[in-house]
Amino acid sequence: MSPDTQRWTPTHGQPYRPASYRPERMPHHESLARAAELRARMDERRTVRHFSADPVPEQVVRDAIACAATAPSGAHQQPWTFVLVKDPAVRRQIRAAAEEEEELSYDGRLGDEWLAALRPLGTDAVKTHLTDAPALIVVFQQRYWLGPDGTKRKHYYVDESVGIAVGMLLSALHLSGLAALIHTPSPMRFLGHVLDRPANEKAFAVVPVGYPADDCEVPDLVRKSLDQVMVEV
Repeated sequence: MSPDTQRWTPTHGQPYRPASYRPERMPHHESLARAAELRARMDERRTVRHFSADPVPEQVVRDAIACAATAPSGAHQQPWTFVLVKDPAVRRQIRAAAEEEEELSYDGRLGDEWLAALRPLGTDAVKTHLTDAPALIVVFQQRYWLGPDGTKRKHYYVDESVGIAVGMLLSALHLSGLAALIHTPSPMRFLGHVLDRPANEKAFAVVPVGYPADDCEVPDLVRKSLDQVMVEV
């Protein structure tokens, strides 16, 4: 991925400035082949909770984050921050705080219905992936823009925008040969404190990244078929 050639600055209130967009149209046979390959590769993606401590190429992670940051967003406000956490001490701090919250949740805060839904996945309050994985990507949503002078400006469709970006992040990591999962400890306020994030940012998800451990196991699950998730009109 080529480096940025122009630095983004806020465009709030500025006039519409169109730019020509004429990508080369892909031949049908190539489009079909690529779509089939992508479908097959993405069907191999699994949520991994058992990671090897082996290091991963940092540039691969950086490029995956850059891919995620190309996601569409409300009014092109790009309301996200990706914090790449490599320091083992910080990862231990995050794990300790997350497990404290998870223990409360699994002890009853989640409720019986949610615990029953989680049971087939084999999850519990122990979150070894937060320290076993060589890197964490903590995704923050920017509820509003905060200028250097303290100026605030509301962001729109923040949940939707950041959710799309995280989906693209998972896809980019998987297609680059890395494993990941979405971890959402609740509440997540501690992440802002641990990582010293500004007041306009709210933690959205923690994404451990690495290679699966040699003895990695995942739940034996079946995805819904296309006819179960798509309706044609």
